Amino acid sequence: MIISNSVLGVFLISQLCVGVIGNTSLFILYIYTFLFKPHFKKLIDLLFMHLTIANMVTIVFILIPDIVSTFGVPNFLDAVGCKVVLCIYRISRGLSISTTCILSTFQAVTVTPSNSQWAWLKHKLSTWTFSSLLCSWLINLAIYGYMVEMVIDKNNSTQGGSVYLHAYCQSEDFGNEKSGPFISIIFMYDLLYVAIMMWTSLYMVILLYRHRKRAQYLRSPSLSSQQSPELRATHSILLLVSCFVILYWLNNFITLYGFYSQTKIPRLEGINAFWAACYPTICPFLIMKNNKLILHFTSSFSALRMTCFQRALHS
Repeated sequence: MIISNSVLGVFLISQLCVGVIGNTSLFILYIYTFLFKPHFKKLIDLLFMHLTIANMVTIVFILIPDIVSTFGVPNFLDAVGCKVVLCIYRISRGLSISTTCILSTFQAVTVTPSNSQWAWLKHKLSTWTFSSLLCSWLINLAIYGYMVEMVIDKNNSTQGGSVYLHAYCQSEDFGNEKSGPFISIIFMYDLLYVAIMMWTSLYMVILLYRHRKRAQYLRSPSLSSQQSPELRATHSILLLVSCFVILYWLNNFITLYGFYSQTKIPRLEGINAFWAACYPTICPFLIMKNNKLILHFTSSFSALRMTCFQRALHS
C-alpha cells in the first residue's frame, strides 16, 4: 500500500469521526432542548436540526467509499451500490445547500427592522420555512433522481474523457447531448442558492454595521458589550455562509478540473472528498459557538469553577 494513500486514509477517518461526533452531538442537544428545555427552543432550531441531519448523511456517504479505497479494497461498490451512494450523497449535499440558504434568508428577515418594507415577511416565516424545506426536498429528488441512470461502477470501464469520477463509480453519459442540460440545471440550481446566500449575508452585514454605529452613537455599555440572541444567531449564520461559499467554490473547482482533465490524478477523488466534507464537518461547531443552551451550560460551569477556586483559596 502506498504511504500517501495510508496518510490520506487516516486523515479522512479523522475527518469522518470529527464530523459525525460534532453533528450527532448537536442533534442530541436539539432533541434535549425540545424535550426538556422547551423555553429555549425556537423555529430556527428546526432548520439547524435539518441541516445537521443533511450534513451527517453527506459526510458518511462521501467519505466512507474514499476511506475504503485509500486502503486498497477493490470492488467495494457495484453498479447498484454506486447509484445508491452517489444519489443519496448528492441529495443530502443539495439539502445542505438549500437549508443553509433558507437559514440565511430566515435570519435576514428576523433581524429586519420593524419599519422596513420587508417587515411583513416576519409573519410568514413559519409557513414559508416549512414550504421552502418541502420544495427543496422535491427539487433535489427530481434533479438527482435522474442522475441514477448515469452512474455506473468503473470496474469494467475506462476512465478517460470528460467523466465524473468517484472512488468506485463514474458517469456513463456525461459528454453526450443529454448531459449538457443536466449539468446546466445543477450549476444554475447551486448558483441560485449561492446568490441568495450572498445577497442576504450582505444585507445582514449592512444591518449589523448600522447597529454598531447606533450603539457607538448612544455610547451605551449595555448595547456595545452585550449581544442579543438575534445578533449572536446572525453572526453564526454569517460564519456558516462564508465557510460554505469558500469551500463550495473550491470543491467545484476541483470537481470541474477532474471532470475535464484528460489525465486523471489517482488521489484526486480523495482530496475532493475531503474538501466536499469540510463544510458539513465544520458546520456543527460554528452553530454550537453561539447556541443559547451551550452558553448557559458554559456560564454555569464557569461560575461553579470560580466558586470552587474561591473556596480552595479560603480553605
